[in-house]
Amino acid sequence: MVDRMEIMPGPPPACLADFAALARTVLPPHVWDYVDGGSGAEVTLGANRRALDRVGVLPRVLTGVTTPRLRTRLLGREYAMPVGVAPMAYQRLVHPDGEPALAAAARAADVPYLASILGSTPIEQVTATGAEVWFQLYWLRDRSLVADLLARVRAAGCRALVVTVDVPVLGRRLRDLRNTFRLPPELVPANLPGGRDDLAHGGTPGVTPLSAPHDAPFAPALSWADLRWLRERCDLPLVVKGILDPADAVRAVEAGAQAVVVSNHGGRQLDGVPASATMLPEVVAAVGDRCEVLLDSGIRGGVDVLRALAMGADAVLVGRPMLWALAAGGRPAASTALALLADELRDALALAGCADPTTVRELRTVPVD
Repeated sequence: MVDRMEIMPGPPPACLADFAALARTVLPPHVWDYVDGGSGAEVTLGANRRALDRVGVLPRVLTGVTTPRLRTRLLGREYAMPVGVAPMAYQRLVHPDGEPALAAAARAADVPYLASILGSTPIEQVTATGAEVWFQLYWLRDRSLVADLLARVRAAGCRALVVTVDVPVLGRRLRDLRNTFRLPPELVPANLPGGRDDLAHGGTPGVTPLSAPHDAPFAPALSWADLRWLRERCDLPLVVKGILDPADAVRAVEAGAQAVVVSNHGGRQLDGVPASATMLPEVVAAVGDRCEVLLDSGIRGGVDVLRALAMGADAVLVGRPMLWALAAGGRPAASTALALLADELRDALALAGCADPTTVRELRTVPVD
């Protein structure tokens, strides 16, 4: 595990990409590869960025907007901006303060923090930060364990349940395989039954140990019936993450989801699938106003948030940039990253002539060559 670190001397970060350079400097190469890498040839990983860069937003002029308002409503609650921190596993891998530090930064920024079932800190310690926590779930083989975990999550004060549906098995992440990447022994999946899975710390040649939790307590055959079972037993708002096909988005709504996340897991699952941004407009059109739609995968700044909103998203989730910031300087750096994102989004809305996130939907988007 990486020792505690502060933001390195030099000019302060001016954008989220600046944190990537800082993180790469301080993280061991194999940890950087784990954070930065995708699956297979990383075609989808690159496509996420290219797709967003091809979205041109047509600004409106003479709208009288000076200082846009960023506040937005998600799942019945108001937040400072249409942004959440994406669920990411084992955050103590990049900084010893891990999940509580990133959750505290989210609380200070007044945005939701999505806690991973594979977090390296128990969910109770994450919610103790006072953050608005949505809990991300991979389906467990034993339904009784799912029920127990739901009760634990509810008791901890989580505000929503996010079911990730695009991981029947772990994608082949070649950087991790080549590095024979394994978790350090002191780092455990703190929210799994028993607090750990010893297989996650193995070193079988040619197999990334991070696949072990998915090969042990997790069920690869999650079905729509399972989702309906979950809906019947959980009174928290239900979010389904990992949707690309509009037909699946419709089925998620029919199964009781209040929101879907258009996501390809940051390019870390099936390589060669479309970019999340490419499928966003079709998903929005398919579900209409029956649920909220969030975009995940590839968001790197305020202009990307503007693009997503213009294509119909209600909000976005930001993943890797928050890990970069956490690695570079713990909670202070994570807070700086979220503040930068808010500043960028405010500038983007002003330049586009939009008074708030809802008016961004009135903008047109055109392809940019």
